[in-house]
Amino acid sequence: MQSMTGFGRGEHADDGLIARVEIATVNRKQADIHFNLPRELTGLEADLRKLVLRFISRGRANVSIHLERISGSDDSFSVDSDRVRALETAFNEISNLIGRQVQLGAADFIKAPGVLTFAHSGWDVTEVEKAIRPALQASLENLVKMRKAEGADLETDFLQRLTSLEKHAEIIGKATPKVVERQRELLHNRLREAEIEVDLNDERLLKEVALFADRSDISEETTRLSSHINRFREYLNSDEPIGRSLDFLCQEINREFNTIGSKANDAGIGQSVVGAKTELEKIREQVQNIE
Repeated sequence: MQSMTGFGRGEHADDGLIARVEIATVNRKQADIHFNLPRELTGLEADLRKLVLRFISRGRANVSIHLERISGSDDSFSVDSDRVRALETAFNEISNLIGRQVQLGAADFIKAPGVLTFAHSGWDVTEVEKAIRPALQASLENLVKMRKAEGADLETDFLQRLTSLEKHAEIIGKATPKVVERQRELLHNRLREAEIEVDLNDERLLKEVALFADRSDISEETTRLSSHINRFREYLNSDEPIGRSLDFLCQEINREFNTIGSKANDAGIGQSVVGAKTELEKIREQVQNIE
């Protein structure tokens, strides 16, 4: 089980080039991947995206790629003599126009487009990809390690809260038979207060109690509740993305507790339902961070 938040860094050197890759992920329902690449390398994005999707199925991922040439790999440059002379002529013309000498400095030559051209003014896509892919692979592996570590912490929290849900369900299960008995006594007391003598075994009284028992029967809900909780535990042991499945189970567990609360018509059971739903809400918040 993995969290959707994490960070990974990777680095690789190849043929005079160093590629450094950092990837950060946060919660998102779908896989949403964004690359920070030099414009001339955007053609690599499709293949790099496929590599990322082998490791990530959900979440927003920001991938930053930094390239650096190793010093001395090829620092040669050329000077465009025509542009140098043209720049000098332009400054002389400006001096004549304004009536005073305008000095031409080294910075002017460096800043002027095309005067100095370095041997590696751009990036060769094939060359760069050889450095980027191993660096990206390493960053993704480190990312997954961090996401799994956080996932393990979340799993521990889930198991504790699932145990709490089971305790609430157990309390509800034990209290349910007493609810029917209290309802039978309540009906009998009301009839007695109304000075209507009715035998406890009277058919009409028994029928009314049976109707109440049928309306308040929560055996199906508690059975499904137990099944959902067990299924939740099973998913926690899976290596596949389980975030959506856990979110669905949370909805189903919430539905069962709501039904139990409305059918039971008992203050004690109602308190247990509130306690269970409080724990469940904490689980649902954490589930939003599971891949």
